[in-house]
Amino acid sequence: MAFPALFLLPSYVCKQDQESVGSAGVKSLRALAFLGAGVSGILSLATLASGDEAEHGLPCPICPWPHKGILSSYDHASIRRGHQFYQQVCASCHSMSLISYRDLVGVAYTEEETKAMAAEVEVVDGPNDEGEMFTRPGKLSDRFPQPYPNEQAARFANGGAYPPDLSIITKARHNGQNYVFALLTGYHDPPAGVLIPNTSNACRDDDDGAESRS
Repeated sequence: MAFPALFLLPSYVCKQDQESVGSAGVKSLRALAFLGAGVSGILSLATLASGDEAEHGLPCPICPWPHKGILSSYDHASIRRGHQFYQQVCASCHSMSLISYRDLVGVAYTEEETKAMAAEVEVVDGPNDEGEMFTRPGKLSDRFPQPYPNEQAARFANGGAYPPDLSIITKARHNGQNYVFALLTGYHDPPAGVLIPNTSNACRDDDDGAESRS
């Protein structure tokens, strides 16, 4: 379950900022308020979730994420593994344009590790005094590099499909991180007689069929 943890990084940053403000008493009152709101709205939330799943297809399995508790936090080692997986597998097609290298400091890496990682990337900057653009080593304030210069290039390289940005993918998909986890662990060889385009992979949709995913 390491991979989806990286996609929760923006939420983690916000959560850390919120938890640093106020006294312990205020935090306790806020936790009680959340509990009250959760109890009063549980039936309506369940109804909305069921309708959402019916609209988008088969329901995703609900995973017991350890960070879902009110006083829980994210697994830093899991976030680090998720980032490494993203770099090695996903970054060639998917961007994370809303995340800067500095967001990893103290979360998955030390400041020195993150600076060294950013410096390995060539960033286009400028213009200089002569009006020309130039390249420089990346720094902490830079955002993750884009795999393609524009949407047209991305679609051309992926058979017409546009790989979504993964910065807030758990907020952009129904059932959040459960959806992402189910998608990542659902790939398999296509059933006999089912042809999948060369630019796509087979993904489990049910016991008898396959869904094409780019």
